[in-house]
Amino acid sequence: MRLIYALGFLLIAGGLLYHFAALETFNLLVPKDTASALVQRDIAYGPAPRNKLDIYAPTMGGGPWPVIVFVHGGSWGSGSKEPYEFAGRALAAQGFLTLVISYRLHPQDPYPAFVEDTALALDWATRHAGEFGGDQKRIFAMGHSAGAYNVALAILDKHYLAKLGTDVSAIKGVVTLAGPLDFLPLDSAISIDVFGKVPNLPDTQPINHVRADAPPFLLLHGTEDTTCRPRNSINLDKALRAAGATSTLKLYQGVSHVGIMLAMAKPLRGMAPTLEDVVEFFRAQP
Repeated sequence: MRLIYALGFLLIAGGLLYHFAALETFNLLVPKDTASALVQRDIAYGPAPRNKLDIYAPTMGGGPWPVIVFVHGGSWGSGSKEPYEFAGRALAAQGFLTLVISYRLHPQDPYPAFVEDTALALDWATRHAGEFGGDQKRIFAMGHSAGAYNVALAILDKHYLAKLGTDVSAIKGVVTLAGPLDFLPLDSAISIDVFGKVPNLPDTQPINHVRADAPPFLLLHGTEDTTCRPRNSINLDKALRAAGATSTLKLYQGVSHVGIMLAMAKPLRGMAPTLEDVVEFFRAQP
């Protein structure tokens, strides 16, 4: 248990970008929620090698279960689905069929590839989640950091899902954890590297695609997040509500960029009510 805490605090102090090996070890060692199970790994949701997802399901009760599509972070250039078993099983134990995805990464596949892949995974869920006990009419989207950006833009900018012919009425709610949602002008090495050559920068910003008919949003952010400033969530919340959409903002005092995600792990839930707030929000959606 001491090693789990040590790895957790290493990740919190150093961030996910340079410590995915530590995240993998953390995920391996951390106790998992026993009311959940990995039911299938590496299902292809698209044609690219990284278009793969893992499915976690509740072990209690019967479906069809509402579906969560979870998208990992990693500054759009690193990461994968595998170290997030702790999150997938935490959500599944609460009664959700949970799909944890990988997606194409920069620079091999530049913007908007990672957004297109997120849309493709959401579309797959609306068509195939029922094969694994999911309710294809109750799809929820959730992402951390870069994954939160992917989710927000794939859903707010209508063209991504429209291009796929997705039944968007099935998407009932969106949760972003520490998302970069309004980050112009580009002022960090990562954002300049990933977005600096995009000709239409305003179009890359989720905040510029707010609309009254967007699904309900829950925006979660830590006040001590120095990687992605809380203003990103604050600004999108204001813009969504001003447009007539439903949005809820929660700021966690003293919580960091990585801490908000690791708080979903069973031993670290005292750091922030991330899991509790996510589950309460999703369950409240009609």
